Order: sequence, then C-alpha cells, then structure tokens
Amino acid sequence: MSRDDRGQVAIEFLGMVPLILLTFALLWQVVLVGYTYTLAGNAADEAARACAVGDDGEAAARRHIDGAWSVSGGGCGDTSGGMVHVRISVDVPVLVPGVGGLFPVVSEAGAVDERDLTP
Repeated sequence: MSRDDRGQVAIEFLGMVPLILLTFALLWQVVLVGYTYTLAGNAADEAARACAVGDDGEAAARRHIDGAWSVSGGGCGDTSGGMVHVRISVDVPVLVPGVGGLFPVVSEAGAVDERDLTP
C-alpha cells in the first residue's frame, strides 16, 4: 500500500475555512464600527444645524441614520455662549445592522444659535 499526498490540499483547506470565515467576520465588524462613527458624526451635525434654527434636532438626527442603527439623544442641549450643542449616541451593530449592539458611539456637534440673530 503506497501513501501519496493526493487530497492533502483539500484537507488543509477545510481546516483553514473556519479561520478564513472568522477573519472576514472580524473585518466586516471593523467596517461596521467605522461606518457607525461616520453616521453618528453626520447625525450630530444635522441635529445641531436643526437646533440652531429652532427645529427638532432629534428628528433631524433620525432622518440621517438608517433604521437599523439605534439612536438616542439629539435633542437641543446646551445653548450657552451663542452656540447650540448636541450629543448623539448610536449603537454599533453586531455583524448585521439591526442586530444587537456592541457599544455606543457618542458624537457631539455644535452650531451657532441662529434663533437670536437679527437680520
């Protein structure tokens, strides 16, 4: 009975498949974390702009974030010094948007309060 290496590559590939899939899942999770930071920053900017002119900042923040991401905050916060400050918190999803939350991403933004400005 002779022993050769036929089928060895297939066996090694099957052994590596779980590691390859785990690597892809981790890379995808990193992409979701980065995208959540981008969404949170944009939502905070939009909420601050809305609050600066007297609109609903929370509604403006929710308009700019997909429904799969859970959002909290966005209400018109501190208005001292002629500025409106807004704080948004968006949960990072676990592998699929809309599923769970690893940790919250907090973003803050400010805009000049235009409600008190006279033309």
